[in-house]
Amino acid sequence: MEIRNINNDSQSLELPLQLHISFQKVFDLFVKYGSDEMKHHPFHESAKVMIQEIKKYPKLIDGFTDFSLLNKHGEVISLLLDALFPEILTNNEIKAATIPFSFISFKFTERFKNILDNAGDNYSLQVRNFEDKLMYIHACTLILAMTYNHPVDLKRPFYFDIPDKNLGITKHYRVAFNGDFMEIIPTENAPKITEEDIKLLLDNFDNIDIWREKFPPNSYIFKGFGIMNLFDVTSDETLTAIRTNLLEKDDGKIIDKLRGNLSDFYAIKDLQVGFSVFDVSNIETEPPRVKKSESIIIEEGAVLTCNDFFCDLIVSSLFGKNEDVVISDIEKYGFYSKENRFYKRLKKINVGSIILIPIKTSNNKDLILLEIASPRAYELNSVNKQKLKDIIPVFEAAAERNSEEFMNILEATIQEHYTSIHPSVKWRFYEAAENYQNAIYAKNEDAKIEQIVFEDVFPLYGQIDIKGSSIARNTAIKEDLTKQLTLAIKVLNEACKSETLPIYEELIFRVKEYLLDVETGLKAGDEVGILDFLKKDIYPVFNHIKEVSVELEALVNNYTTSLDENLQVVYDKRKSYEESVTKINDKLARFIDKKQEEAQAMFPHYFERYKTDGVEYNMYIGQSLTKEKKYDNLYLYNLRLWQLQTMCEMENLAEQTRKSLSHDLEVASLILVHSNSLAIKFRMEEKQFDVDGAYNIRYEIIKKRIDKSHIKNTNERLTVPGKIAIVYSQDKDALEYLKYIKYLQSKKLLGNIEMLELEDLQGVSGLKAIRVEVIYGSETSKETTITFDELLHELK
Repeated sequence: MEIRNINNDSQSLELPLQLHISFQKVFDLFVKYGSDEMKHHPFHESAKVMIQEIKKYPKLIDGFTDFSLLNKHGEVISLLLDALFPEILTNNEIKAATIPFSFISFKFTERFKNILDNAGDNYSLQVRNFEDKLMYIHACTLILAMTYNHPVDLKRPFYFDIPDKNLGITKHYRVAFNGDFMEIIPTENAPKITEEDIKLLLDNFDNIDIWREKFPPNSYIFKGFGIMNLFDVTSDETLTAIRTNLLEKDDGKIIDKLRGNLSDFYAIKDLQVGFSVFDVSNIETEPPRVKKSESIIIEEGAVLTCNDFFCDLIVSSLFGKNEDVVISDIEKYGFYSKENRFYKRLKKINVGSIILIPIKTSNNKDLILLEIASPRAYELNSVNKQKLKDIIPVFEAAAERNSEEFMNILEATIQEHYTSIHPSVKWRFYEAAENYQNAIYAKNEDAKIEQIVFEDVFPLYGQIDIKGSSIARNTAIKEDLTKQLTLAIKVLNEACKSETLPIYEELIFRVKEYLLDVETGLKAGDEVGILDFLKKDIYPVFNHIKEVSVELEALVNNYTTSLDENLQVVYDKRKSYEESVTKINDKLARFIDKKQEEAQAMFPHYFERYKTDGVEYNMYIGQSLTKEKKYDNLYLYNLRLWQLQTMCEMENLAEQTRKSLSHDLEVASLILVHSNSLAIKFRMEEKQFDVDGAYNIRYEIIKKRIDKSHIKNTNERLTVPGKIAIVYSQDKDALEYLKYIKYLQSKKLLGNIEMLELEDLQGVSGLKAIRVEVIYGSETSKETTITFDELLHELK
């Protein structure tokens, strides 16, 4: 009997368990079948023989800790376990007997042995991401479940990554463990675990010392063995890897990663993968041309259109019908197209079979052509192309995202080159430009455009954010898809009543599967996959159904009219959500822009606003920003009070707007207070202002992370609807804002106050916050500011 130690360090692994190998539970089964009550059972006589044989080796029943006895008694152990390893399944199942946590395995099926033999002589069976600490806690949770009847869900699947030297790829196997043949017995040294202990453990997963205290090493006895089943999940792992690689930001190595993924997926070690992006924006008047290429079929640097490269049939399929093209034998294709440039290129790069998949973006301007090629004929074909069915939606989603990102890049490029300069600081740019032109006029060969820096300015930052926007957006998508699929099922159900065609039942089954997927939670690519399924599989059947009867035609027409005319999907909830977000964003943006005109009249300051799912803005005030007026800190205090009052008014505006929205939205507001002055610098590359100096970067870090912060020692988010959060780090700022709050409380704009400490952020600690209730429906004061005398009185 072959024995393998999966991990060479396993013998030194500390555990709360003493591992005793025992076959007591298997022996008990033989005793049962060998008893007089079971004398008519077909296993009765053989069980009696086995009982006598096993009794010769009492340690196999009582248990032993010397693992070398597995070799010594290997023959009888193998015989003992034969019932659990039926010979008829030995070439099908991937199974072995094992000792949990020791990584000692024995009694392998033939298929498992073959897999290990094909892995090569130097391969050692290793569990992926093995961690000693986690293994200790796993053992503790097993004790909790088996001894204290308190299951703890720490089900983290184990995987083996096993190379196949014959195929030249690595295959992935998930492990399922059967614990029916084991028990756990407390020793005298095992502390009694109470309910309070369990609660403490559940709150301290990362504190291994607490787990060791409650479950000291070797304080329990493990008696028995386990059965380990392996399942080949190479395809699933590949799909996951492809999704991960496609959804990550492209680091320039995406093609290499996909080639590795698809090579494993198809078990073709020398598989080739490439892609090209074709401009199809004017496909009706001119042939598609290559915009970008990491292609295997198009030579680097080649400038061509598809019409002078592919044959007419491929052009028609890929670019006209957006259908996949599979050429399983390049020579057979070349017999009819020897002068074709595409055929010549395939011959040159030694391609024997190829799959071409067109992926069109929603803007209808680009078509991405995915290329998968093998050196051998028929290794890629129309049959195994179907394996890509679950991957294509992921490619489509990635293509859509990349298209959106590219459009964002174009927008950023426009911003980079054409950003307008805020009027409050335009004078400084004119001054710099004049100095530069004067230097050129004086023929100064070292003339340079000046860096625009404003020293000693005070920042103010605020945001009013739509809460739960991503969840709301996903819920809207889910509801629309549910409605569309339900309507499709209704049509098919009625069609079944008119025609007894098995295809209807099959399609209903598939639609219901998609509906279940939507109800359990959308994943990346699901929406694209569902719409592709409807387009390719359902709508052609609907065309037939319309011909069956007038009633069915009316049902199909009802389905069609429920779809958005342009998008061809149910777009009710999403449209409602997006219109609501747009409406509230526009109102808030227009409001603060109008209020800014009043604020600029108090004292000129820099202001910039952004629309996200809500509105956020930056303001800077200081002497260096203006030449027209003398700066005093009272202007800063006034602007801070103006900001807080404006946030109250924006909260009220959002609450009023909420009543007229088709999709209910709530907002939460945040103000960040920064005590010290800083410098801002105009970045020539970005054509925008940013804080200058390493010390001031902390301010930018806080801005990016603060809205996701939690109140210290809780899971409660700082920003919540109905309240304004004012974040600060120095107590003098809190005292200043408490006076502003008191003033606004007198005007019935603000209510109750909370003084909070915040959890540390990455790279930032010591932040605090005032959270104050907004009083909705109050009459906001028409006076946006108060006089200096009033302000001085409030600040005393």
